[in-house]
Amino acid sequence: MALLDTLVYEFQKEDFLISTDKSKLDTSVILPFLSTQSYWAENIPLDIIERSIQNSFTFGVYHHQTQIGFARVITDFATYGYLGDVFILSDYRGQGLSKWLMDCIFNQIPELQGFRRWTLATADAHGLYEQYGFTNLARPERMMEKVNFTKY
Repeated sequence: MALLDTLVYEFQKEDFLISTDKSKLDTSVILPFLSTQSYWAENIPLDIIERSIQNSFTFGVYHHQTQIGFARVITDFATYGYLGDVFILSDYRGQGLSKWLMDCIFNQIPELQGFRRWTLATADAHGLYEQYGFTNLARPERMMEKVNFTKY
C-alpha cells in the first residue's frame, strides 16, 4: 500500500476540523467550487476531480461535518510538493481558516517537511502564501511548462 493511502491526520479547532481522510471529502462541494467559482479549474468535470483526489494528498476543511474548504498536495513525499486547488467557501472566509490550513500543511505533517522545493500557482493570494515562505521563482529561466488551457 502506498504512503498516500495510509496517511490520515486530523486537526480540531473549535467547531472546525481539517482532515486528510479522503472518505470525508464531499465532491458535491468540491465540484461546484472548482468548476464554477475558481479561475484555475473552470468547467472541470467530476471524473477529473475524482482522479486528482485519488492521486493527491488531500485536505478537507469542515465546519461540524459539512465540508467548507479543500486543498491538495501533489508530492513524492521526499523532495517536492505542489499545492493546488486551495479554497475556503466564501461564507467562511475571514476567520483565519486559510492560514490554519497552510499551517497544518506546512508545519504539522511530518511527511511534508524538508522538501527541496514547493510550488504553486496563484493569481490573487500572494500575501497568504508569502507568509509561508513562497516567493517569485528564484530562477525562472530554468522553469518551463506545457499548458493546455482548453482541456475542459
